[in-house]
Amino acid sequence: MSKLTHFDAQGQAHMVDVGDKPATRRRAVAEGCIEMQAATLEQILEGGHRKGDVLGVARIAGIMASKRTADLIPLCHPIPITRVTVDFEPEPEAGRIHCRAMVETTAPTGVEMEALTAVQIALLTIYDMCKSMDRGMTLQHVRLVEKSGGRSGHWRRE
Repeated sequence: MSKLTHFDAQGQAHMVDVGDKPATRRRAVAEGCIEMQAATLEQILEGGHRKGDVLGVARIAGIMASKRTADLIPLCHPIPITRVTVDFEPEPEAGRIHCRAMVETTAPTGVEMEALTAVQIALLTIYDMCKSMDRGMTLQHVRLVEKSGGRSGHWRRE
């Protein structure tokens, strides 16, 4: 196991120096889901929610959040994001909506945190827009699925 890079020799938190690392093409994919009552999911899918297009708003929220990750996560580098996608797949039989975010950059550090942030905020936006109907919704299984680029190369969840 490698050492924790966000701590110096004295154990104090610090921002990792990425100044000597080359800017390379990097990509990260994250996913998660939100479980809900069947009636809540039905209303989202029919577009009948009084607040409007729930998934459209959640997509924009996820994209915006990925671009603001450095403002939310201490010691996270602000990086130029070149592409973000946030996609939803309703799973009516399971009573949930699956979210998948992909983030790309050409930079000296990766975009795993940006992809994970996009998923979390997109799912939280669904919760926020639908909580008056279903306070029991549950965010689950948020995780990194794949990352590529940089010194550590390609990694994919099995």
